[in-house]
Amino acid sequence: MASLTDLKLPMNNLSGQLPAEISNLTSMKILLMGTNRLSGYPPDRICSGGLLERLSVHTNHFVGPIPKDLKNCSRLVRVRFEENQLIGNISEVFGVYPNLNYIDLSYNKFVGELLRNWGLSHKLTSFRISNNKIVGPIPAELAKATNLQILDLSANQLAGRIPKELGGLALLFTLELNDNKLLGSVPTELGFLSDLATLNLAANRLSGSIPGQLGQFSKLLYLNLSNNRFTGKIPFHIGRLGSLQNLDLSLNLLTGEIPSELGLLTSLENLNLSHNQLSGYIPTTFDEMLSLTTVDVSYNKLAGPLPSNKAFSRAPAEALEHNKGLCGNTTAIETCRTMVKKSKGKLSKKVLISIVAPLLATLILLFIIAATLFTRSRRAKNMIETREQEKEICFGIWGFDGKLMHECIIQATEDFNSKYCIGKGGSGSVYRAKLPTGQVVAVKKLHELDDDEVANLKSFSNEVNALTEVKHRNIVKLYGFCSHAKYSFLVYEYLEGGSLAKILKSEAKARELDWNKRIQVVKAVANALTYMHHECLPPVIHRDISSNNILLDSEYEAHVSDFGTARILNPDSSKSTSFAGTVGYFAPELAYGMEANEKCDVYSYGVLTLEIIMGKHPEDLLLSLSLPTSITTHRISLKDLLDHRLPPPIDQVAEEVVFTVKLAFSCLHTSPHARPTMRQVSHQLSARKPPLLDPLDMIKLAKLL
Repeated sequence: MASLTDLKLPMNNLSGQLPAEISNLTSMKILLMGTNRLSGYPPDRICSGGLLERLSVHTNHFVGPIPKDLKNCSRLVRVRFEENQLIGNISEVFGVYPNLNYIDLSYNKFVGELLRNWGLSHKLTSFRISNNKIVGPIPAELAKATNLQILDLSANQLAGRIPKELGGLALLFTLELNDNKLLGSVPTELGFLSDLATLNLAANRLSGSIPGQLGQFSKLLYLNLSNNRFTGKIPFHIGRLGSLQNLDLSLNLLTGEIPSELGLLTSLENLNLSHNQLSGYIPTTFDEMLSLTTVDVSYNKLAGPLPSNKAFSRAPAEALEHNKGLCGNTTAIETCRTMVKKSKGKLSKKVLISIVAPLLATLILLFIIAATLFTRSRRAKNMIETREQEKEICFGIWGFDGKLMHECIIQATEDFNSKYCIGKGGSGSVYRAKLPTGQVVAVKKLHELDDDEVANLKSFSNEVNALTEVKHRNIVKLYGFCSHAKYSFLVYEYLEGGSLAKILKSEAKARELDWNKRIQVVKAVANALTYMHHECLPPVIHRDISSNNILLDSEYEAHVSDFGTARILNPDSSKSTSFAGTVGYFAPELAYGMEANEKCDVYSYGVLTLEIIMGKHPEDLLLSLSLPTSITTHRISLKDLLDHRLPPPIDQVAEEVVFTVKLAFSCLHTSPHARPTMRQVSHQLSARKPPLLDPLDMIKLAKLL
C-alpha cells in the first residue's frame, strides 16, 4: 500500500477515526475524505513523502490540530479543511505553497494572525478562512496573490484598516470582510475592482463617508455596508450599479435625502436603509423599481407618500415605523389623505363647505348630462346593432387603451392571418403585431372556446386584471386582454430572442447560448417562479413551465410567459386540461388526479433545467430514472449528458453546471413534499458553489441523485 497515490472516498457515510497507518502512504498525491462523519484527530503526518497535491477532509467532525508536516508540503494545489472543529495557530502551521490555487479553512477554531507569506502563493484563486478566531491586521502583502478571485476573511477578529493594496486584485469577484473589527474608511482604491460581484463589509467599525468610487462596480450583485459608522450622504453613484440585486446600508449614521438615482437600480430586489438619519421624501423614481421585493426604511426621518410599487405597499409596519411622516395606501401606515386632513384640522368647516359644495353640485350636473347623452347614444346604437351581435370585453394596462388596442391588432395581423403567426401551443397561437406607434407586441389568440368554458366574463376580466399586477424583470409583461364572440386574445411584451425551445433546436443559436448564458437562464426562471410563489398575494401557480414558454430578449435574459393562464379558465371545463401544462413537463402526481400546486411548478422547473443543460428534452433520462432497475443510468457520466454542441465547461463554470444538475434532480423527486421550494432553489443558485472533488468526466449520475 505504500505505493498508493490516490484515495478518494468523499460523500459517503464513513464514520469513526482515520487509521494511523495512513501516515505511511508516502506516495500519496490525492486524499479526498470530505462530506462524511469521520471524527477524532487527523493523522500527525500526511505529507511525509512530500508528494501530496490535493487534500480534502471538509465537512466532518475532526478535532485537534492539522498534520504538522503540511507546513513543508510545497506541492499542495488544493486544500479543504472547512466545517470541522480543528484548532491551531495558522501563523505557525502553514508555509509557502507556490502551486496552491484553492484553500478553505472556514468554520473551525483556528487562531493566530494572517502572515505575509500568503501573498507568495501567486497561483491562489480562492482563499477562505471565515468563522474562526483570527486576529491582527489584514496584511497588505496579500495583494501580491494577483490571481485571487475569492477572498473571504469574514467572522473573525481582524482589526486595523482595510489595505488599499487590495484594489490591485484585478480578478477579484468576491470580497467578504464582514463581522470583524476593522477601522477607518473604505479605500477608494477598491473602485478598481471592476469584476467584483459581492462586497460585504458589514458589522465592522468603519467610518467616514461611503466612497462614490463604489459606483464603478458594474458587475456588482451584492453590497452590504450595514452596521458600521458611516456618515454623510448616500452617494448618488450607487445608482450606476445596474446589476445590483441586494443593497444594505442600515445601522449607520447616514444623513440627507435618499438620492433619486437609486431608482435606476431596476434589478434591485432587497433594499435596507433602516436605522440611519435620512430625511426628506422617498424619490418618485422608486416607482419604477419593479424587481424590488423587500424594503426597510424604518428609524429615519422620512416623510411624504410611499412609492407605488409592491415592495412598499406590502411592507410590514416595522419596515416603515419611526419616521417623520410617511403615508401611503397600505394598512401599515396612515393614508396620505388622512394625514392631510389632520394637518389641516384648523380649517373652518364653513370654508370647506363653501369650497366643496359648488364643486360637488357641478360634478353632479355634469354626471346627469353625461348619463343622459350616454343613454341616448346607447339606445341609438342598439337600434342599429342586430339582435345576434355578441358582447366583447376589452381592457388595457401599461398605457394601452383596450378598445383601440383591439382594433389596431386586428389590422396589424390582418384578422390573424397565418403569415403573422410565430408559434403555436396547447392553449393558442402567437402572432407578431406591429402597432401604429411602431411598437411590436406578441398576441396570443386563444383557441376557440365553448360558451361554458369561460366561467364568467366579469370574473374572467377581473382575474386577468389581477395578473397584470405580476411585475418582475423575468416575467413577460401582460399589456391587455380582449374577449370577443369570435376570439379571445392576450397581448404581451414582444421579445426578439424567441422561445428557448426554438433556440435549443437550432444548431447555430444553441452554440451562442453558452454555459454562462444557460446558467443565467436557469437562475432567471427560478427568480420568476420564486416571485410568483412567494411574493404574490395570492400566489400564482404557472402550471405550464416549459421551454416553449421561456422567452429570451436580445441580451439572452429569460422571461417566463403565459403565466397564470390556467387560473383564468373554468377548472371544471372539459378542455381546461389543455391549459394546465405541456406533455413531458407534468409532475407525476397529476396523473393521479391530484390538484396542481406550486410543487408541480417545481417539478416542471427541474425538467426544464435538465433540458437547458442537455440541449434537448430529457425524456429518456426521466423514463429510466423512474424505473426500479436503473443501475445502468446511474453509472452514466454526467459529461455524456451535457449538450455536445458546446465545449465541456471548466473551472467555476463546471462547478455551476454540476451543482445545477444536482439541484434539478432534487426538483424531480416523486414526492411533492420532498421537492424544494422555489425560494430554496433561488437561494441555492445564488450561494457559492462547492468545488468539484473529481474531474467532470469522472462524475456519475449516482453522485448527483
